[in-house]
Amino acid sequence: MSEFWNERFASDVYAYGTNPNQFLKTQLQLLKPGKILFPAEGEGRNAVYAAELGWEVHAFDSSSEAAKKAERLSASRNVSINYEISDLSEIHYDEHEFDCIALIFFHLHPDNRNSFHAQMLNLLKPGGILLVEGFSKKQIGRNTGGPKNINMLFSKEELQNDFHSASTYDIREDDVKLNEGIYHQGIASVIRVIAVK
Repeated sequence: MSEFWNERFASDVYAYGTNPNQFLKTQLQLLKPGKILFPAEGEGRNAVYAAELGWEVHAFDSSSEAAKKAERLSASRNVSINYEISDLSEIHYDEHEFDCIALIFFHLHPDNRNSFHAQMLNLLKPGGILLVEGFSKKQIGRNTGGPKNINMLFSKEELQNDFHSASTYDIREDDVKLNEGIYHQGIASVIRVIAVK
């Protein structure tokens, strides 16, 4: 899979732009900065934005090309992020380490999704917040972004099951207009989650 993402991120153009995801931007502006994790962070647009707000930022992605561009973007904005080239099987964070974890368009096969979401909740401190934005199953057939395999897209019911152990969670499905680089353009069906441990 890293070969696919290395190919996508090899261009000098930022595939998903350099501005943060709008949902993430709105939510982070409401939170007191602490320690935040961005799994599958890609080219760094969200991690860099969080660092600009004063967060201690940790991120990982399996793509070495993405890491280069994230480092370039952070240097251009005069902020520091802790970015590792790693896949899910190699992450080594401690339980209760993060105040916030942001999963922005991170889609996994359903065989892995539930356990990964549980793992992310485990990495949060008590009271920590998990932010998720991903494409819903209604996105299938649209050309505005997301996996082409419907099993990798989200449903509200699946995410309710994944996050039932959170102390509170809010899950909403909406059509939104995306303007994120060349791959997320136009009206898309997304699901957004705010889960508190």
